[in-house]
Amino acid sequence: MVRTTHEVLNQPPPLEDYNLFLTDPVLGDGVRRHSGDWAIGTLTAFGGAAGSSQAFEWGRLANGYPPTLHTHDRFGNRIDQVEYHPAWHHLMEQAVANGLHSLPWEQHPNEGRHVVRAAMTYLAGQIEAGHWCPISMTASVIPALRHNEALAAEWEPRLTSRTYDPSFRPGGEKAGVLMGMAMTEKQGGSDVRANTTRAVPVAGGAEGEYRVTGHKWFCSAPMCDAFLILAQAPGGLSCFFLPRWTPDGEVNGLRIQRLKDKLGNRSNASSEVEYEDAYAVLVGEEGRGVTTIIEMVGGTRLDCLTGSASLMRQAVAQAAHHIAHREAFGKRLVEQPLMRNVIADLEIEVEAATILMLRVAAAFDRSERDEHEAQLKRILTPVGKYWVTKRCPVVVGEALECLGGAGYVEDSILPRLYREAPLNAIWEGSGNVIALDVLRAIRREPASVDALLSEMDAARGADARLDRAIDDLAGALVTLDDPEPDARRLVGRMARTVQAALLVRFGETAVADAFIATRLDNDWGAMLGTLPRGLRLEPLVERAVPAI
Repeated sequence: MVRTTHEVLNQPPPLEDYNLFLTDPVLGDGVRRHSGDWAIGTLTAFGGAAGSSQAFEWGRLANGYPPTLHTHDRFGNRIDQVEYHPAWHHLMEQAVANGLHSLPWEQHPNEGRHVVRAAMTYLAGQIEAGHWCPISMTASVIPALRHNEALAAEWEPRLTSRTYDPSFRPGGEKAGVLMGMAMTEKQGGSDVRANTTRAVPVAGGAEGEYRVTGHKWFCSAPMCDAFLILAQAPGGLSCFFLPRWTPDGEVNGLRIQRLKDKLGNRSNASSEVEYEDAYAVLVGEEGRGVTTIIEMVGGTRLDCLTGSASLMRQAVAQAAHHIAHREAFGKRLVEQPLMRNVIADLEIEVEAATILMLRVAAAFDRSERDEHEAQLKRILTPVGKYWVTKRCPVVVGEALECLGGAGYVEDSILPRLYREAPLNAIWEGSGNVIALDVLRAIRREPASVDALLSEMDAARGADARLDRAIDDLAGALVTLDDPEPDARRLVGRMARTVQAALLVRFGETAVADAFIATRLDNDWGAMLGTLPRGLRLEPLVERAVPAI
């Protein structure tokens, strides 16, 4: 006999089997605005696949069963291979098949390819963030790799292939390959000029061939087919292409020491590696390694911004869905005044982050033919990366709290989103590194400041509060003396002002008004759920709840 003690009541249905793209009007509007109309059908199909219960389950499994390292086979031979759960491969196959790793570099007649790729990454990241680490690095490596024409000619066709091949065999035998990156070392971290890994030219070898010996403290996705790394050559710190296999078909001297036991990003096999006389090829000039590899870092910084916006979107969607169905004290939570304030405040953050993300991606698309866009890309990428990645843990944490205890258990997606939330603020430069990079742009590339102010000037006249904020920021930027101690405050102010300008130009009026009323004050404490009275919360609440 089946005995039941109670009937399950007052529980929201799971938020799954819905289209992530069609239920996100801010994303759709932004894609159209930035020349991505041609991809609406593709994004609709991808949004449906990403929002399926199957995709959510793949995300759960890939993180519930993290990768394992096998350093040796059963006979004692060194193999250095990482084994992943099948769910990881399903996610990777879906990403590669849709060109998340290749779209900006494919022979494609349409504009807006960075924007479309950012939108697709934003959708994929809502389900599982770890798998697009190798996707991000592969997408970002090509501008740097083109510093060596022979390497680019050989590898770019396979890097842009939409064939996912996870087999462990030489890259030359595979239709599709992926690339990773390894820069930091134990003793230096972000200070890569302290690197001790050495690269020695091969005596009698072909031009540009080196042998590398040393270590890397962080090597993400160690099963990639090749990596860009930094090492000390005779002429100084230089960038190198290091494949898993030598030209002779032998396994290269890359040894995986261990996988990192990380807070989040559990599905992705971040690792520590050592190089033992490993074959590598110079990319760019000796002594200009940072300059060469920074072109790759710029792309991955855009992905950090995109990834944080993605996590925020999914967390707030989960919270809004929950409160739209859950009742307490005789009313649905969404009807409770204080909860409405919280969810509206969270929606402001998501929409501001999404609009900023798409504007940065658009600058990537236009930078090669438009100097304004090139300068805007230079300064807005680190500004956006800094601010949105900082906001992400706050937003995800507050969204989790909307579910109460139900949001704190692993059965929900919120704990995984929360563990992911701090990552993008660390990856590709932590907060101080990014803030100092913005100061570097201000000092050395004043045209980038002009581009940023010009972008904000386009919103003038719509709101006097915004006009004053732009004037105040412009004054602060031209009177810099010793800004380093206040760099974080300055960069945060830059980010909020440009977000306000973009919302005024392209966003929902209620969102722009609420953002300006609460975020432009220099002393804003960033405490969510403290919107002042008099703002129209209804449109914000409605926009937060997924329309499924």
